[in-house]
Amino acid sequence: ASPPSSSSSPSPLWALPEELLLLICSYLDAQALGRLGQVCRRLRFLSSRDLLWRRIARGCLNSGFTQLGTDLAAGIPVKERVKVSQNWRHGRCRRETVLKWKCKQVAPFSSFLMPWMELDGKYLYLSQAENIQAYRLCPDGTGLQRHPQAIFSGHQEDVCRFVLVNSHIVSGGGDGNIVLHKIHGSYSVKFSAHEQEVNCVDFQGGLIVSGSRDRTAKVWSLSTGRVGQCLHTVQTEDRVWSIAISPLLSSFVTGTACCGHTSPLRIWDLESGQLLTSLGTDFHRGAGVLDVFYETPSLLLSCGYDTYIRYWDIRTSTRKCVQEWEEPHDSALYCIRSDKNHMIASGSSYYGVVRLWDKRQTRCLQSFHLSSPTSSPVYCLRFSTTHLYAALASALHVLDFTAP
Repeated sequence: ASPPSSSSSPSPLWALPEELLLLICSYLDAQALGRLGQVCRRLRFLSSRDLLWRRIARGCLNSGFTQLGTDLAAGIPVKERVKVSQNWRHGRCRRETVLKWKCKQVAPFSSFLMPWMELDGKYLYLSQAENIQAYRLCPDGTGLQRHPQAIFSGHQEDVCRFVLVNSHIVSGGGDGNIVLHKIHGSYSVKFSAHEQEVNCVDFQGGLIVSGSRDRTAKVWSLSTGRVGQCLHTVQTEDRVWSIAISPLLSSFVTGTACCGHTSPLRIWDLESGQLLTSLGTDFHRGAGVLDVFYETPSLLLSCGYDTYIRYWDIRTSTRKCVQEWEEPHDSALYCIRSDKNHMIASGSSYYGVVRLWDKRQTRCLQSFHLSSPTSSPVYCLRFSTTHLYAALASALHVLDFTAP
């Protein structure tokens, strides 16, 4: 074979096989990948591949990936999520009040009239007084439709909290009852659960756990023929404000008012109802835990009246949390949520303050004041990869991070 002519030009880099190009591009950062996509049509397609952006996205805030790499937002291009993640980090968003309702005066520390909500695909579920209403999210991401598509009733007094699991809603109310609704159908079950209001509930694996002002936590069966049967009653000796079942379905955690000498964070065996362990040793009296959130079976977030967010790893220690962040304005923290990776969002007790935190930093990353001039706590917040919803005393606010 004759040697190639000296006048022939070498093949461009992008003429290499796709496997080699992907390997080379895997060493580029987000800025370099963006510039590469401006070279030609083929490289624009290549540089947009999810495979290249997944590594970058796992280091970003709220990009849809957990610490273990599980993708919670499959179907949304990873490159687009990385772009939106920068808006979360820098606090670039459009704010809107999407719902308003009348607010009655309630006594301090009352659990009544505290709106709660859950996100589920195309719907947002919001408790308002004794009902839970389902609002359809607008497909263009501009908010939600003004009128509910469904209303779930059953309580005689206000809904305190509810959870949405496997197309079922389980709610606890001020009437001491628990109500189970099947979203797609007319099936519902109601049973008397506690002597006082049910402040918190969780539902996993065919079991309900509930906590009440009556200083008990209870485990309930939903098995066929045993629906509403109490399996265990745990004497917490303190008002229960928050509760959550471990992802392993072997235990549950209670957050109490911390009015006695026991830790407000305790983990109980789900099968026997026996105390497994108490978390922390340095809680001050009155440092009640208002919200708890499991990221993994061993990683747990908590917040409450003592103004701290605490991050617990029960594999390493139950005596001291592995990280903690203090609310800058010394406000109680009513709610927390995590992207199960780097970002935490918290809701404060004054002036509707929502804060974003990066676990890799010690200080608050961004703050948003949603209540002015009157003050209201953020009772509940939920977020997707693009929007954050915050429920205050008389309004629902949305932060849209796709439109800075």
